[in-house]
Amino acid sequence: MRPVRTRATKPLIPTFSPVYGGEGEKHASARNERHTRDFRRYGSLAIVGSKFVTIPPYMLGFCTHPKLVEHDTGPQHPERPDRLRAILKAVRDAKMIQSPNPFPDFNLDFGEMPIVEQKITELPLPQPADESLTSLVHFPGYLDRIKRHCNEGGGVLDGNDTVCGRNGLEMALVSLGCAIDCCDAVMTGKVQRAFSAARPPGHHAEPDRPMGFCLLSNIAICARYIQKKYKLDRIAIVDFDVHHGNGTQAAFEDDHSVLFISMHQHPRTLYPGTGYDYEVGDGPGRGFTVNLPMQPGCGDSEYRRVMETRVLPKLDDFKPQLLMISAGFDAHADDPLAQMQVTDDGFELLTRLLAGNSKQFCDGRIVSLLEGGYHLRALGRSVVRHLMGLMH
Repeated sequence: MRPVRTRATKPLIPTFSPVYGGEGEKHASARNERHTRDFRRYGSLAIVGSKFVTIPPYMLGFCTHPKLVEHDTGPQHPERPDRLRAILKAVRDAKMIQSPNPFPDFNLDFGEMPIVEQKITELPLPQPADESLTSLVHFPGYLDRIKRHCNEGGGVLDGNDTVCGRNGLEMALVSLGCAIDCCDAVMTGKVQRAFSAARPPGHHAEPDRPMGFCLLSNIAICARYIQKKYKLDRIAIVDFDVHHGNGTQAAFEDDHSVLFISMHQHPRTLYPGTGYDYEVGDGPGRGFTVNLPMQPGCGDSEYRRVMETRVLPKLDDFKPQLLMISAGFDAHADDPLAQMQVTDDGFELLTRLLAGNSKQFCDGRIVSLLEGGYHLRALGRSVVRHLMGLMH
């Protein structure tokens, strides 16, 4: 996610390339050989050793609230209500959800969509999250500042383009409520994995300031909530939004109990200008922040290679008890706010790689939160493919 900026016509540092290779690449090669030998999955069938067995898809929860279209960011703003409308139409076009579309008059041609036989579990409409949960990450007085801004009529909150209307805090708490309900559904075993289709997003909001369309640091608050309620020692967050998750990093940079990995376009070419590879955390958290800046123009093959050689080995070493995903889809080739070339196929592949890894250490448990993605057709199609990846 990012505030509005002029799209660059070419990479500003064309000599930069993704960081991969060395021991991480050897690690990935060994893993791939082992998985190929022992386990291959084909839809609901899998080869384990030399035998075919039936393996049902993972039960996937889906949480949203139609009310979130009331978060009004103004005309022409990229983080607009139609983002949610597009997602809710796309999952129904793909036959993933059978309930009526709350926005039947919203029309968007997604082209040919995959038809998914396995339905996802619609979680109940969430209540706004309790305001006290925000103190798990945000500084004292943070919420009061947003309240005052809302009571004064709202407007731009950060001097850039993070917009908050009169109901902005309410919408942010409903968005957080979606994410919290996903956490509870996974941790109590109601579903194995869950996706929060909610806005406003959260990964740019820092403990002391909103920014980048984000009011509350949703995924960071959720991680702290899970640690407190369910007593987990190790949580991993993988962020593949095209913009660096500076807010999530700020929440955990001195903490070794949360591994934060961000794959993003190089900060010298894109908002928010943070996320260099030398940013690795501080004090006891040193080494538990992993930034993987990537060259503008990277597509599916580059993302896959970085995932296999850098991200998955880090997860293997950390052995998380829960995997969380900041799922931004603005690295898509059609997205207007960045310069990457990832496709629908690429987002499903990245998700499948993470989902496969999650089976090793956290019983396949994943909580995924929507972050960016600003081309409506690409967003809807990519979310469907992300959900398909989470099912397997």
